[in-house]
Amino acid sequence: MAAATSCRAVGGGGAAPWRRLLRPVPARGAAAGLGRTVTVDVGGRKMELSSGKLARFADGSAVVQLGDTAVMVTAVSKTKPSASQFMPLVVDYRQKAAAAGRIPTNYLRRELGSTDKEILTSRVIDRSIRPLFPVGYFYDTQILCNLLAVDGVNDPDVLAINGASAALALSDIPWNGPIGAVRVGLVDGETVINPTRKQMASSALNLVVAGALQNQVVMLEATAENILQQDFCHAIKVGVKHTQQIIQGIQQLVKERGVVKRTVQKVFVAPEEIVECVKNLAFNKIYAVFTDSSHDKISRDEAINKIRLETEEQLKEKFPEAEPYEIVESFNTVSKDIFRNLVLNEYRRCDGRDLTSLRDIKCEVNMFKMLHGSALFQRGQTQVLCTVTFDSIESSVKSDLISTAVSGIKDKNFMLHYEFPPYATNEIGKVTGMNRRELGHGALAERALKPIIPPDFPFTIRVTSEVLESNGSSSMASACGGSLALMDAGVPVSSAVAGVAIGLITKCSLEKGDIEDYRLLTDILGIEDYYGDMDFKMAGTSKGITALQVDLKLPGIPIKIVMEAIQQATAAKREILQIMNQTLAKPRPNRKESGPVVETIHVPLSKRLRFVGPGAYNLKKLQAQTGVTVSQLDEETYSVFAPTPSAMHEAREFIREICKDDQEVNLEFGAVYTATITEIRDSGVMVKLYPNMTPVLLHNSQLDQRKIKHPSALGLEVGQEIQVKYFGRDPTDGRMRLSRKILQSPATTVLKTLTDKNSIVLGGTVSESSTSSQ
Repeated sequence: MAAATSCRAVGGGGAAPWRRLLRPVPARGAAAGLGRTVTVDVGGRKMELSSGKLARFADGSAVVQLGDTAVMVTAVSKTKPSASQFMPLVVDYRQKAAAAGRIPTNYLRRELGSTDKEILTSRVIDRSIRPLFPVGYFYDTQILCNLLAVDGVNDPDVLAINGASAALALSDIPWNGPIGAVRVGLVDGETVINPTRKQMASSALNLVVAGALQNQVVMLEATAENILQQDFCHAIKVGVKHTQQIIQGIQQLVKERGVVKRTVQKVFVAPEEIVECVKNLAFNKIYAVFTDSSHDKISRDEAINKIRLETEEQLKEKFPEAEPYEIVESFNTVSKDIFRNLVLNEYRRCDGRDLTSLRDIKCEVNMFKMLHGSALFQRGQTQVLCTVTFDSIESSVKSDLISTAVSGIKDKNFMLHYEFPPYATNEIGKVTGMNRRELGHGALAERALKPIIPPDFPFTIRVTSEVLESNGSSSMASACGGSLALMDAGVPVSSAVAGVAIGLITKCSLEKGDIEDYRLLTDILGIEDYYGDMDFKMAGTSKGITALQVDLKLPGIPIKIVMEAIQQATAAKREILQIMNQTLAKPRPNRKESGPVVETIHVPLSKRLRFVGPGAYNLKKLQAQTGVTVSQLDEETYSVFAPTPSAMHEAREFIREICKDDQEVNLEFGAVYTATITEIRDSGVMVKLYPNMTPVLLHNSQLDQRKIKHPSALGLEVGQEIQVKYFGRDPTDGRMRLSRKILQSPATTVLKTLTDKNSIVLGGTVSESSTSSQ
């Protein structure tokens, strides 16, 4: 539509409008015609960074390629400020089916809504680039990541982070980059940079590191198989080191392009004059609230809001021409400075704790008897209710075709769903589907717990974490509560998991912007997260680390601070585990009686049709009447999942009923047996070798040496006994092969008589026997 409008405008104005339309293109970096490419050696593999060839109307565009995987990232930012009082940044990472050589399987055969993988990757990119935008830059900015090609070997998510960095650095958008990002794996005790999909399958670590200049850390995201702290710290250092090579490559592109950043119309910062007035009017009042440890979250917020309203009214009278944002931001600046200086200078926190103390923790398990597992975890004013539900393996999450082609993960039988209702923060809101924040918090808690789940557990496990009260670190509370709920449900987890959030308050030099002083805070409150510089979340067992997520508001912090945060989080984690162990130290030996049951059924190939029924009629009827789920494990083994023991009892009775007349014995190839005719058909006779056997067809061609069209030609009748010879079973359908015709030729025969033996057995294999007489 936009292109059509442009054409109409051009058509009305002759050749000059065409020149006006195309003139901005060189300013976007395409004046040179062909694009530029820089090759960077990252971990012994070549990564290509290119720009200037594709998407030249965007403010910035870059293509990053590793192996045969290529990602194009574009950056566009408006030149007019937004009405938002925050940085309105939107990052969209979309998986393209064509890039993986597939066609979407939905009814429209095209990409529809975002998948969980796309949303989580978008969040990682956002967290990597957001801290480097200038303070007060409130201009709508959009980063779009477009997968061009996926080889199934190299994961494109890390390439997208580097592409976003390159696109912003090559654009005229104000941004204090570039950054570089790598994935670090740990295979056989050795760190691997940007491991392939095959290497990741055997890696004990999945760490994404985003680093800035001078070995600064910007973002960390990790999942680990309970690895040791020293191995984890070493992997971070190695990852940050390799990000510097990518940063140098992007800087080389920027230098070749001669990028000049735009002059921003307005930067939204608080005027010094109004800030000084706020200090005179409200400093002592705000200080009194922040030093009163008797306040809880609600009362503290109400007290600050009361001071805010009084101060803003006075400011409006004194500065009638000031914009509403300037007044609001001035009060926020003073409040933030007071709060941070209390921590930096007086080592005081607003709730009275010292810098390394935990809030009071209370744990309960087995909240409701009918639940498969449940736990309530309370840490200060953060309260989380976790429940565990078991279901059949068929209920596992199935990945879409594109995610499978990209990451190789087909399904997962463990999931954690995080819910954050509005009442958790004393608010009113519309309860809709899951938002990006809830998805991200749930994914972090899921990664924290997944390494302790036994790989051969016979059920799909769903943990739900509902935040009932929130005052900081609800995702780590979900990890703690989820661990207790799993043990309450009787899941044989390898160890308990606890998580904690570490905060950071820094003091930076006015000249260089370097960090002069800092304080690390253990188990941060919501207000400490809001006024602080870092949200460092780490979870693990008593032995190692299982998950880590680091979000910063600063454009980078030294590795030294990260190492100290890990050490402080490890000490807090051990303390939390000790408290949790007082409630439930190890998994319950048995699952609850109301829980589901799984049994196996052995069905010989020859009897499968009897068990399944025509068109799977018997299985469908079994599942409809009893509520069980039947899934085939191999050719002769089926798994029956029942939600309750009573349902399994009903299923057993049903299976016995449909199979009660189905007997099987060990028949001897070439032996002669006495068969009883049960039915006369045009094509032959139905016979039984023993009383409870399912009748089989003895075709006309096997009744006599002579060719006959109907069994009546031989005088055969129902109930008559005849001699037949056994020739095994048909390898394709398992049907019994018998012949009467072969006995009419002179030969020595052995007559067999048979005993009854069950063939379809619940929970075991088939025992077969036969007796013979001559």
